[in-house]
Amino acid sequence: MSSLTSSSVSPSVPKKDVATLNPRTTSYEFFGPLGALSVTLGVPFLTYALYFSCSETSGGCPPPVDLLGNLTAAVSDPNWWKSLWDTQAALIYLGWYVFCIVAWFVLPGDWVDGVVMRTGEKKKYKINAFSTFLLALGLTFGYIYRNGEESFTFLYEKWVGFVTASLVMSIAQALYVYVASYRGEKLLALGGNSGNFIYDFYIGRELNPSIGSFDIKSFNELRPGLILWVLIDISMICEQAVRRGGFANVTDSMWLVLAFQGWYVADGLYNEPAIFTTMDITTDGFGFMLAVGDLTWVPFVYSLQERYLVFNQVELGWFWTAAIISVNGLGYYIFRAANGEKNDFRNGRNPKNLRYFETKSGSKLLITGWWGWSRHPNYFGDILMALAWSLPTGFETPVTYFYVVYFAVLLIHRQMRDDENCEKKYGKDWEKYKKIVPYRIIPYVY
Repeated sequence: MSSLTSSSVSPSVPKKDVATLNPRTTSYEFFGPLGALSVTLGVPFLTYALYFSCSETSGGCPPPVDLLGNLTAAVSDPNWWKSLWDTQAALIYLGWYVFCIVAWFVLPGDWVDGVVMRTGEKKKYKINAFSTFLLALGLTFGYIYRNGEESFTFLYEKWVGFVTASLVMSIAQALYVYVASYRGEKLLALGGNSGNFIYDFYIGRELNPSIGSFDIKSFNELRPGLILWVLIDISMICEQAVRRGGFANVTDSMWLVLAFQGWYVADGLYNEPAIFTTMDITTDGFGFMLAVGDLTWVPFVYSLQERYLVFNQVELGWFWTAAIISVNGLGYYIFRAANGEKNDFRNGRNPKNLRYFETKSGSKLLITGWWGWSRHPNYFGDILMALAWSLPTGFETPVTYFYVVYFAVLLIHRQMRDDENCEKKYGKDWEKYKKIVPYRIIPYVY
């Protein structure tokens, strides 16, 4: 295993190569600076809105009141704004983040190479996200066993305070990496060097911001928010257990959502090296978009179903439980099988002897197996799993299906971004490839 002073440190870009390696961004995504500003303001607003429009403190999901009138009254009241901050929640959140950093440094882990960067070098990443997850679960279960289920309901009780703390952390990190991107000769993201502060702050200016060997982007992608998502689900289980007289009386719907989401997180952390070939790592810079997505959106929006089931308790029965498990199982199989084929192929392995289309640039694109069915079959699996996570909430409210709709839109947007990048990269070869694999995500549908 390499030492902490190994070549995992992102190399500086030679001055003579700066103009070539870091060209000015000439085209915008997200409708440019105005769109970036809208999302920057909209994500925090929507995170709070999903809580206040679906919680027992506001009266239901959605609350049977004049929501617009109440919102206007709330935002005009200084005390409402003060209520968004909870010092105890902020300190607990900070302690959690510090725990994740310490675990990264202390727990053993192999160092693996990422993809080849524009400098011709490979960045090294430390692999120990899964062991961090197991340590966090062990400490959590030990704490609950010793102190009872009522001791771990604070994530439910102080929800808004934790959301605010995560937003503060997101903003602080986005500002830090933006300022740091101007120090020295850094490798910038091709899409984040526009010269417009609002846009570059949002999209991310530096490709791989690091402090020594500590890579900020990949760390946030897998650890603080993703593991916290599972801990929030466990806290929701504890809250319902307190209300129903023990874990034995927790509804099957609650256990099902925890099992689905917990398995998804565990699988992602166990297969940590797979993330280093994704667009987030290889292409996007680290700015507010990824910071708020990793630290706020993932744990506090993706756990909406489990939070809803605390106060709208649903018993599914064996038939619907089995049916929902089947939907999730199918989605997981497609997701994992497709990603397995892709990762094997990108790492020079082809155990299934899959056929591929070779471009003039020398790149190889799979055209059989799952990747012969569509250009993003893994996204189809993701959408099926998202649906399975919402089905346990029943059909009394559309709010708990927000995640399915949002995730489908997110993946379609990501597919469009990927197609645009590939068209620029491969030119006419991309048009030939699309004729061989015509479907984008869902075969025969889209």
